[in-house]
Amino acid sequence: MLLMSVFALLLMGLVMVYSAGSIEAISEGGTPTAYLVKQLGFAAIGCFGAFVLWKFVPYHVWSGGFLWVAWIGAVVLLLLTAFVGTEGLGAQRWLYLGPIGIQPSEFAKIVFVLMMARILFDFRNGYLDVRNLFVQIALLIVVPLLLIYKTQSDLGTTIICFVGILTVLWIGEVPLRTIALLVLGGLAFAALASMVGYRQDRFVFMNPWDDGEGGYGNGYQLIHSFYAFAEGGLFGVGLGNSREKFLYLPEAETDFIYAIIGEELGLIGAVVVIALFLLFLYAGIRIARSAPDNFGAMVAGSITIMIVFQAFLNIGCVLGLFPTTGKPLPFISSGGSSLIASLLMVGLVLSVSQHSEVPSVYDRRRQDLRVVRSSFSGPPPAARGGSAPKRGRSGPSTTRGKAGSSRKRARR
Repeated sequence: MLLMSVFALLLMGLVMVYSAGSIEAISEGGTPTAYLVKQLGFAAIGCFGAFVLWKFVPYHVWSGGFLWVAWIGAVVLLLLTAFVGTEGLGAQRWLYLGPIGIQPSEFAKIVFVLMMARILFDFRNGYLDVRNLFVQIALLIVVPLLLIYKTQSDLGTTIICFVGILTVLWIGEVPLRTIALLVLGGLAFAALASMVGYRQDRFVFMNPWDDGEGGYGNGYQLIHSFYAFAEGGLFGVGLGNSREKFLYLPEAETDFIYAIIGEELGLIGAVVVIALFLLFLYAGIRIARSAPDNFGAMVAGSITIMIVFQAFLNIGCVLGLFPTTGKPLPFISSGGSSLIASLLMVGLVLSVSQHSEVPSVYDRRRQDLRVVRSSFSGPPPAARGGSAPKRGRSGPSTTRGKAGSSRKRARR
């Protein structure tokens, strides 16, 4: 089910990237297939990485030293982005290593959730005391997340990571009172952060027509998203027949691609996308429940929830239910870092599924038990004054004969 849902979403994403990005590519002087070709390359890299994680990298390695290497690499990339990163759309979130451009926060969020799972797993197994628990959470999780929020002005990624960490705590059986306090603290932080600087303009989602410029200001993008859904109706205007993709709807192939889906494929196509993500959620939770240990459950469950949360966050923003966060729709939106990171997360979930048939520690202990049954009843022959039976071929038959006579007397 997980593979089927991911394959369907990826296929729909490739089709819609070609449809939504063709006009943008032509306006930039390229061919209509420019965005599709790049997306196919990103999908191939992501699928290869997911296959390697699935088949050749047991998820247990992420509870050891290999995770430290990934964490150090993620933090270094975040620091490089803060100092020498490239700014785009008002935020410095991209890092170019030669001709290759990446968004390090997309990969860092995977590492931070894995690190949270490892910390809690070590604490549950007695490797960490309470003091070291809080120290590691502060230094290895909180500080890097604040780095993403402060240097990249990326509240969306910070919220997605926070949701993944909360899922780790929930699956790790942290008391609900503690989780509730963290939720309240996270909501307060998000509310305060949304009222600072340019983020105040995002509250135009409550009434995009009243943006101070007659709908041509901060509400312009959301208004044209509404136009796309209105044009689509129930069955859509037909694949490739979108009007809003003709440079009316900004970021039509990335953050707002769901609006183009609603316009070309209608309400039915939009609901199919939601159904596929719900299927992905169901399959991922089943894999987490069948994990052989708590670490595997935390990894599979948190990654599944994080992907689905980002999907519904994007859909909510496009529908005008939440302020715009700038986060892409997993597996569907155009963008290399997002697509590769999403597929790598799928590989991690499949790695847990690959080893879900491995017996747990309790199953192994149960298999090690050996129960010895004896059909002989009564005192040994020496205690009755007789001699012990001789070893040899007659031993087993003599024993069976005595046992048979004992059963006959019992029936009488």
